[in-house]
Amino acid sequence: MNQDWEDRVAAAWAAFDDYAEDDAGDFRAVIDALAAELPEDSPLGLFERACAWDSTGHSDKAVPLYREALDRGLSEVSRYKGRRAKIQLSSSLRNIGQAEEGVKLLTPELDGPSDELDDAVRACLALCLSSLGRDREGLSLVLGALAPHLPRYQRSMANYARLLVEPGE
Repeated sequence: MNQDWEDRVAAAWAAFDDYAEDDAGDFRAVIDALAAELPEDSPLGLFERACAWDSTGHSDKAVPLYREALDRGLSEVSRYKGRRAKIQLSSSLRNIGQAEEGVKLLTPELDGPSDELDDAVRACLALCLSSLGRDREGLSLVLGALAPHLPRYQRSMANYARLLVEPGE
């Protein structure tokens, strides 16, 4: 889509916190109006609508929209938004009791091209793993993500993260 549309979407999201919880429907209407400017089969519109449902506490309504956006090629239109959709879909799946599907969706992202969403992938995957009773694996991911950001102890924390999931530990 064009930059004007992207700017208006960004402005709508920047104003999200201005909406009271009781006004969630008004926020979703703003996003729906922006999505309606796109072709009906646009994965971008589906993604933004999914985000709006998700951000207003309706993971169940967001899940099918995220799936459809990904199925319609969101990752080809925008690799970044495609990755965001996978993260957010996994989180929503966890929220509705389908954490295993979230793990399956995010695990390949660990080996994908690196970007600023790497830590979000690990954090969300850790939550999905924890929901499945796989806390050591989740903690390992979180410590591994945190280690590079520490002013000291990066090597120690990275090693501890690795040892949490090595056989015999």
